[in-house]
Amino acid sequence: MLVLVTGATGYIGRQLVNRLLAAGHRVRCLARNEARRDHFPAEVEVVLGDVLRRETLAEALRDAECAYYLVHSMGAGENGFAKRDRLAAYNFAVEARSAGIRRVIYLGGMGSGSMSEHLKSRQETGDVLRLFGPPVVEFQAGIIVGAGSASFEIIRSLAEKLPVMICPRWVTTRVQPIGVCDVLAYLVAALDKKYLEGEVVQIGGSTVETYKSMIEEYARVRRLRRWLIRVPVLTPRLSSYWLDFVTSVSPAITRQLVEGLRTEVVCRSTQAQALFPEIRPLSYCQALQAALDLQDPGLPAEAFMNRQRLPGVEGFVDDCRETEVAAPLETVRDVLHSIGGGMGWLYGDWLWRLRGWLDRRFGGVGMRRRRFRVIPLRQDDAVDFWRVQEASENRLLLRAEMKVPGRAWLQFCLAALPNGKTQLRSVASFEPRGLLGQLYWWSLYPLHRFIFAGMLRGIMRVSERRECGNHPTTLDGFVTLEAEA
Repeated sequence: MLVLVTGATGYIGRQLVNRLLAAGHRVRCLARNEARRDHFPAEVEVVLGDVLRRETLAEALRDAECAYYLVHSMGAGENGFAKRDRLAAYNFAVEARSAGIRRVIYLGGMGSGSMSEHLKSRQETGDVLRLFGPPVVEFQAGIIVGAGSASFEIIRSLAEKLPVMICPRWVTTRVQPIGVCDVLAYLVAALDKKYLEGEVVQIGGSTVETYKSMIEEYARVRRLRRWLIRVPVLTPRLSSYWLDFVTSVSPAITRQLVEGLRTEVVCRSTQAQALFPEIRPLSYCQALQAALDLQDPGLPAEAFMNRQRLPGVEGFVDDCRETEVAAPLETVRDVLHSIGGGMGWLYGDWLWRLRGWLDRRFGGVGMRRRRFRVIPLRQDDAVDFWRVQEASENRLLLRAEMKVPGRAWLQFCLAALPNGKTQLRSVASFEPRGLLGQLYWWSLYPLHRFIFAGMLRGIMRVSERRECGNHPTTLDGFVTLEAEA
């Protein structure tokens, strides 16, 4: 089935595209400009267009059977976003009906009674799609729990950065959060379900929480001690200003989201269970564990080879560096697989040894130096205080086993260039745990800049020297590490 996805570069859209491809569907995405083509996998068809310009939609809708509407203009600014949403929905609905689209699947927001402008706009969008377009299946969700979701990132920032929180009255509002994996399951399942036309389906997780309980559960899972003090004087508007200082979410989004925190968001219908009995939503705790259980913060090697930009991963801080090496990929890879141990880290090695000594004093593994090591590295090999998590032709991913207030990785990606050179990227990623983790990273950041930049130059220097034949290294499948010291 050919499926059109609008809003495909958004948080849900990016993940939905991959789910649809995995399910065997042909996927077409609507993009506003040429630069966004690099955001999608190679097998995705990308058509340029804008839902605010009706004349650009016909090509994207041509021959598609179903379409997902995941567009939301709030990120473009607070002023006039509701009017833009109505116009965009009208344009898309009219063109979708004209193109013969069988079904439009829309992800909106849940709420009733006195709602914020944000929630009203989400529901008005669904009304416009139903009134002027093909049959619509509208899913209404509250807080989506997943790394990158704006609502979840607010909770993450509050719990990670503030040991003591002065909380307004809305922290006791009842909500029914849902894991992002369950949202995606509903969206994909709606493609093939019959008798869904015109349905408005409320979806939520298996537990009902409050914002207070969600923050406390996050802190418990992350082993953080947090105190929440409720006061009656913080209005949603004042709360949004405070959130601007402690979260990475756009102020235009936080203000609208906080305005909606006073609205109870709990499913008032069991229709989702009746229509989708095969989907058993996770509890908030289970969805939280899944959101935090990210084991690989880096960029896949295939994306790097396709020259995609390095995306920021929520909850992580990175130091990313890149250079060209005048040596073929195989030579650079051999050098990468030789670092650590007796060879050292090619720059500031005494600092690495000092870090290992401190780690041992605090009960860590320290520097597990060995004079000889089999090349290439394999998964689960130990490299000083690192453990090899992935070792492939184009990528080496090391996971730290040292004592740190969080989790750390060191990643190297390689890409062969047409001129015989190699593009080399190093990414040091850190997931700080609490305020101590933030202080740890930023206090060492100036030192990290010199160490990682120097290490990259050292890898380049040794690789180019080996390519010139001045640095023999191999002997019966082993590397003589002492020769490099």
